Amino acid sequence: MKPKKFTIFNDPIYGFIRIPSDLIFDLIAHPYFQRLRRISQMGLSYMVYPGAHHTRFHHALGSMYLMQKSIRVLRFKGVAISEAEEKGLLGAILLHDIGHGPFSHAMEHSIVNGVSHEQISLQFMQELNKVFNGELDEAISIFTRKHPKRFLNQLVSSQLDMDRLDYLKRDSFYTGVSEGNTNADRLITMLNVVDGGNLVVEEKGIYSVEKFLMARRFMYWQVYLHKTGVVAEQILISILKRARFLIKNGRQLQGSNSLLFFLQNDINRDRFDAQMLERFSKLDDIDILSAVKNWQEEDDKVLSTLCKMLINRKLLHIKVKKEPIKKGKLTRRKEKVAKMFGLSTEDEISYFIFTGEIENRAYNQESQNIHILRKNGKIVDVAKLSDHLNITALSKTVTKYYICYPKDAV
Repeated sequence: MKPKKFTIFNDPIYGFIRIPSDLIFDLIAHPYFQRLRRISQMGLSYMVYPGAHHTRFHHALGSMYLMQKSIRVLRFKGVAISEAEEKGLLGAILLHDIGHGPFSHAMEHSIVNGVSHEQISLQFMQELNKVFNGELDEAISIFTRKHPKRFLNQLVSSQLDMDRLDYLKRDSFYTGVSEGNTNADRLITMLNVVDGGNLVVEEKGIYSVEKFLMARRFMYWQVYLHKTGVVAEQILISILKRARFLIKNGRQLQGSNSLLFFLQNDINRDRFDAQMLERFSKLDDIDILSAVKNWQEEDDKVLSTLCKMLINRKLLHIKVKKEPIKKGKLTRRKEKVAKMFGLSTEDEISYFIFTGEIENRAYNQESQNIHILRKNGKIVDVAKLSDHLNITALSKTVTKYYICYPKDAV
């Protein structure tokens, strides 16, 4: 008989994480998954929080660990989960983020046009399913929310899934932002399945759900949408945009073969086939950082200046406001920027002064609601049952507006 492949990962959040099966071991060992060791979980957030250097690899393993716990809890409560369904759940949650590109969300749609990381994750799963002779059929059914047992889909993707439970706890730990810490054990212990297969939280866990939603709100404003992180990500996007422009106009730039291929070609959803997926799998944070370091020496003023800003953390100034930025302010600052850098075209100026908006909604009552199972058996939305006044407010989308410009162009 083939020996079992037992491996233990020592995780700083949960302690020892055991690999439950040969399939999971082989998925983790595959180059597609190993690439996640070189994809940062939080993009450029380390420019604000120096400890935020953890990777998608960490997060995927942590999410799988929480899924193992949730399966044990639900089985203990009499919920039927077959071995095939367990394999599907663990495969789906392990691979749910495998399609992320370099620097995670910061680079989405910058390398490939109009293709989300979820779509790329699905393509990776489909290719891996060929390698593993159909063993990921159940995982793909769950990942695409097509499994007839709704709670299986909800454990992988909902407003209270294993993905969110792990990344809030993990990102809170690595950034040191304690407000984002959630009690994942308590929440998982309170899970149940009722009403034709819907995932619910027992009434005793309502305060843990409230804390989870508040933690999500704090983490978005304090971490994921932190203004310094926002401007750093926008500069990185601008660098790739400028590099693509220069290459299309005949300039030769240094870079890895994988990065240069995607900069030289406009790859969209229609062109993203198995061959393109293989090329995409060669891209990671190292390609981007190496290129940005080299491009500091380019004689194109826009590209070199942006790269130096990012490498040396001499970022553009950013102001965040509750109201849209007035056009008059933007025009005056553009004139100053043009003089500062000796720029003549509107396109070049737009790399150094631009506006945008950020949105935050911690709880979406319009889809995939978090349902509370009351002691009398009734199912109630958490926003209606909670006595926390902020839960309803968290259901509203809050939009803020920002303007970025050089510090001297005030």
